[in-house]
Amino acid sequence: MSEKLIECVPNFSEARNEDVINQITNVIKSTEGVKLLDVDPGYDMNRTVVTFIGTPKGVKEAAFKAIAKAYELIDMTKHTGSHPRMGATDVCPFVPVSGVTIEECIELSKEVAKRVGDELGIPVYLYEKSAQTPQRQNLAVIRQGEYEALEEKMKKPEWKPDFGPAKFNAKAGATVIGVREFLIAYNINLNTREELHATDIAFELREKGRSARRGNTEPFYFKGTKILKYKEGNYPCGSCDFDGNSIAETIKHCKKEHNYDLADLLKVNAINPEKPEGESVKKPGRFQNCKAIGWMVKNYDRAQISINLTDYKVTSMHDVLEETRKLAAQRGLIVTGSEIVGMVPYPALLETGKFYLRKQGRSTGIPVIDILNTALQSLGLTDVAGFNIEERVLGLPQNFDNALVEMNLTDFVDEVSRESPAPGGGSIAALAGALGASLSSMVSNLTANRRGTEKVDAFLNEAADKCQEIKQILVKAIDEDTNAFNDYMEARRLPNKTDEEKIIRENAMQQGLKQAVLVPLNTAQLSFEAVKIAMIVAQYGNPNSITDVGVGAQCAYTGVLGGIYNVLINLKDIKDEKFVAEMRNTCAGLKTDALNELNKVLEFVETKLN
Repeated sequence: MSEKLIECVPNFSEARNEDVINQITNVIKSTEGVKLLDVDPGYDMNRTVVTFIGTPKGVKEAAFKAIAKAYELIDMTKHTGSHPRMGATDVCPFVPVSGVTIEECIELSKEVAKRVGDELGIPVYLYEKSAQTPQRQNLAVIRQGEYEALEEKMKKPEWKPDFGPAKFNAKAGATVIGVREFLIAYNINLNTREELHATDIAFELREKGRSARRGNTEPFYFKGTKILKYKEGNYPCGSCDFDGNSIAETIKHCKKEHNYDLADLLKVNAINPEKPEGESVKKPGRFQNCKAIGWMVKNYDRAQISINLTDYKVTSMHDVLEETRKLAAQRGLIVTGSEIVGMVPYPALLETGKFYLRKQGRSTGIPVIDILNTALQSLGLTDVAGFNIEERVLGLPQNFDNALVEMNLTDFVDEVSRESPAPGGGSIAALAGALGASLSSMVSNLTANRRGTEKVDAFLNEAADKCQEIKQILVKAIDEDTNAFNDYMEARRLPNKTDEEKIIRENAMQQGLKQAVLVPLNTAQLSFEAVKIAMIVAQYGNPNSITDVGVGAQCAYTGVLGGIYNVLINLKDIKDEKFVAEMRNTCAGLKTDALNELNKVLEFVETKLN
């Protein structure tokens, strides 16, 4: 079972006093069970985004201590800044990372919220997945009017906080706490100092859209001469020239002609869809799960579009960036680059890298670090600040410092040659399979996506992708095979004095042995896949690299055979006869099939050589 990990990303309304930020982050760093990942202050916004990760217990304690320290040091009566805010700790989201459910996170968020309300006297609103009512799911809705409107807002029954006193706390403001999906805080940089230009594009991007206008809306929509409002008997469509006689008629029109729910759009903009009279007509933005505003950042001497992507699986960084580039060009502007605030999930940056590789007509079957660097360059992530992939990518595949695969080649070979039993044949089998897959990937990438290769590109690009997947798993297996007996050895150390203890120990040992068998079996199966792919690459790859394919196929077959041998030698101590028989049959079939495939590849290679 994976370790329980939760990410917390509190936003504090201070970025100009370094000592205040240090004091807040120090209480996080001093909490057992958490690791501070990133501190991102925005001077003009006067807001600092802090990211830390840890066990549920550690994160819960660190979040409360940070909120308490912010309350002690930040006075909202004196705060100014360009970013919307309503409290010293403006928002404190919790994000499940691994081994923990949304429900567990929600419960944790409520515990922190209650403690903040009870012990600190700060009004707390729950949002996103922790929200007690649908009206409070959206952070922007809760924060409408910001700190300045909070005192009057809290006098209304519908804005009674979920925890804490139902009265205005002038020094602290209010804090929003909840559980959300991973949010990517993503800023796009423009070659202008005009904030209105950035805002104009932001309103086109964001899900809640903008107030609709007609006349002179191109290229800058905000310059439109006529602001539309809903009136009795006249309900304009924000997306075209249609005017409905009733709001119901316009809602129906928007659904049929433009495929969006106008009623939902009005609710997001805090407008009652049953009585919209007197309110501005709304036009939806281009992207779901996208919030955006424009501002001027004096530190960077340019305007930015500040974006929150609340579900990167629905709307990605590259989706938004490419649309922004089009919208900017229409307005005579240029996107100079972009910025990720805080951390970014590994899958999000990986998919962006693959998107741009495909856009360039290149293979995505290349090493992960090359894909991530493509994303970094394509997004322009070093335009206004540095971006270190190893420090800023959450979930980046990494090995322990003492892992075999982190050794240099000479040290690894020396380690294999020593009198210690590990690393042994199982690790070498995994390495052989990884090298075999790597050679096929190399030949695929050398051949594909060139002039005249259009007919074979699909075969070779798919082969390269599969080979990279196999390579990554088998590289991990180099260490996994060496560690395969961990469960077995731990089981052997269990007490065995009583009959019951002996039974528990024996069962655990048998289970450990079975697990140890499955690791080399997986090595053999994946290596067999690499042998089969080698045949495809031999047929469609560059003939000048045919020997590389042959060497790769032979290496991969070594991975098959080595994996099988390690399965068979471990079966002798397993008492489950059915399991043993199944493994022997599987290995026999695998060996026969792999040898047949290898012979096909080698025969093809040698025919080409002759």
